[in-house]
Amino acid sequence: MNRSPAAAVPSARAAPDPRVRPFAASLVRRMAAFLYEGVLCFGIVVAVALAYDVAVHQTSGIEHRGGLIASCFVALGIYFIYLWVRSGQTLAQKTWHLRVVATDGASLSPRRALARYLAAWLWFLPPLALAGALDIRSAAFDFGLLGAWVAAYALSARLHPRHQFWHDALCGTALVDARPAAPMPH
Repeated sequence: MNRSPAAAVPSARAAPDPRVRPFAASLVRRMAAFLYEGVLCFGIVVAVALAYDVAVHQTSGIEHRGGLIASCFVALGIYFIYLWVRSGQTLAQKTWHLRVVATDGASLSPRRALARYLAAWLWFLPPLALAGALDIRSAAFDFGLLGAWVAAYALSARLHPRHQFWHDALCGTALVDARPAAPMPH
């Protein structure tokens, strides 16, 4: 089978991809991918929760809650880490022509992808921890706090010299524009 280099799946040690532009994609495109990713993750969580409920004979949402949360955390980790190492793109990132690369443009190693997955929880953990500490039992308050934090976190990328998200800066990764280059006129 004769595969062209462009069609080859990059390995974890691949050299920088010349098709990837080394600058951050627009914040609007990155947030659109973030929202689309949320829809896909919701599907993953629902499937994992259904399988978990059947496996442990769960009869209540509170029953075996720790195991359910751990199962969802692991399943999401597998989804993100596998796709970032394999191609640098999740389904949402592929749709919006974004790619996760190391800061030198190379593909992510499994270790770096794991670090990015863990650090990306900065999108959610601070407002959830604050909501728990305030002990205000209101879904509207929790979603409002989460929405405000996500907006602030996203906008804070404008403070980074390369306009990357802070979890990317922490992990030595970058979310870059991966739109195909325009074809040369004939």
